[in-house]
Amino acid sequence: MSAAAGGGELAPRPQWRITQARVALSEWTKLRSLRSTRWALFVTVLLTIGIGLLVCGIFSARWNQLSFQDQLRIRRNPLMHSLAGVGLAQLAVGVLGVLVITGEYTTGMIRSTFCAVPRRLPVLWAKAAVFAAVTFAVSLPAVLIAFFGGQGFLSSHHIQIAFSHPGVARAVIGAALFLTVMGLFGLGLGAIVRHTAGGIVTFVGIIFVLPPILGLLPTSWSNAINPYLPSTAGDVIWTIRPDAHTLAPWAGFAVFCAWAAAALAVAALLMVRRDT
Repeated sequence: MSAAAGGGELAPRPQWRITQARVALSEWTKLRSLRSTRWALFVTVLLTIGIGLLVCGIFSARWNQLSFQDQLRIRRNPLMHSLAGVGLAQLAVGVLGVLVITGEYTTGMIRSTFCAVPRRLPVLWAKAAVFAAVTFAVSLPAVLIAFFGGQGFLSSHHIQIAFSHPGVARAVIGAALFLTVMGLFGLGLGAIVRHTAGGIVTFVGIIFVLPPILGLLPTSWSNAINPYLPSTAGDVIWTIRPDAHTLAPWAGFAVFCAWAAAALAVAALLMVRRDT
């Protein structure tokens, strides 16, 4: 006999309080269950390690056939060749950042998410935190393997650079930080646009298309604007020999973080004002 039929009271259903930690756990479950996450992170690791080792291996194998100018260029900055894959890996990370948020809008799952978390903003913060943690956890081992493996190839000609050399540790770890913030920038753009194709096009346009276009401007204008673009500002953190017309490594990284923070701030503002 039921409790209601016997005159008893039904036991109240447990009420689960919405906390940031529980929202983050939910976002982690969603992130790791997506096939696109696994593929994008795999491509990120493959490009970071594979291209770095390939470039250093080719230079080592063809060292005696290289011109004196090419040999001198490699000797001046051997780190650059170990981290050659980072420049392409940023595309995979940025696209994944876009997909993390636009995928829910495409499938309509975002409605269920916002029904569970009506305040909405904890969802964005949880997505950003979980995505940043996963990206950094994957990127850091990849850049370390690329660095030590690449320098291992170059050591056969005694042109390697030590991890303890001034600026190298900052550049190697900075490459992982760069990829992490690049992914957050993509996530912010995706949350603003709310459309996968539009978010990816916007990301590619800002990161890869805008800098060459600015190169068509007068040199004085280009030199004044270019250091503050997201890609240019972020790049200096993972180099030990930045160009003359760029910001200092940590200053440039701060500007890059400001771009990502601005994208997430605009996304947060729109998220609470727009319908799903």
